[in-house]
Amino acid sequence: MDEFDEIVSSCTPRETGAVDIYQNTVGLACPSCDKPFDDLIVSKEFTRLNLSRQMDICASVHEGNPVLFTHRK
Repeated sequence: MDEFDEIVSSCTPRETGAVDIYQNTVGLACPSCDKPFDDLIVSKEFTRLNLSRQMDICASVHEGNPVLFTHRK
């Protein structure tokens, strides 16, 4: 199991479909900035995200899919 799979398995799924959203309910650190993240967003298709709040975002790619780690302000 790689680091990404461990993160996903530790988070709580909130939405699935073209975009999968997982909530970080255990305080895991973001692999990009080492700060706790709020949500992990995995996009399986090119899509547009409608974010209702201002937040910082760390971006990565896993198996060719964009992955976002959100940090609410």
